[in-house]
Amino acid sequence: MNCPCCSGKTYEECCKPYHTREKFAPTAEALMRSRFSAFAIPNGEYLMETTLPSKRKYHNTKDLQEWGALNKWTKLEIVARPSLNKVEFKAFYNDENNEHQVHHELSTFKMVQNRWYYVSGEFLD
Repeated sequence: MNCPCCSGKTYEECCKPYHTREKFAPTAEALMRSRFSAFAIPNGEYLMETTLPSKRKYHNTKDLQEWGALNKWTKLEIVARPSLNKVEFKAFYNDENNEHQVHHELSTFKMVQNRWYYVSGEFLD
C-alpha cells in the first residue's frame, strides 16, 4: 500500500513505524506526514499521543478518530518549511457529503526529549 502521506514510499517503509511506535518521527515534517496518515487510516490514538501533552486538553481521541473516519483523505501537499519547527501544508479530502475540501494550515511543532509533538495550527486561506 502506498503511504497516505504521498511520500512515494510504501506505508510499511514510511509512516507505519511511527504509528506502531517502532520509531519516532525525526523531523517536524515527518511527524506532520505521519499525522496526516493517521487521519487517513484513521488512528486517533496516535494523533493524541503526538500532540504536545500540555495541549491535549483541547483534543480528544474519539473526535480525532471520527474526523479521520468521516473523511476520505486523498492527498497531502507540503507547501513550505519556514523553519525547523513549522510546516505549511494542504490536506485534500472529501467530506462526509463527498464534497472536495482543502485544509490549508501552518503547523507548529516542538521537540521535547528528542521527540517531536504537534503544538498548534494556523488556518490559511
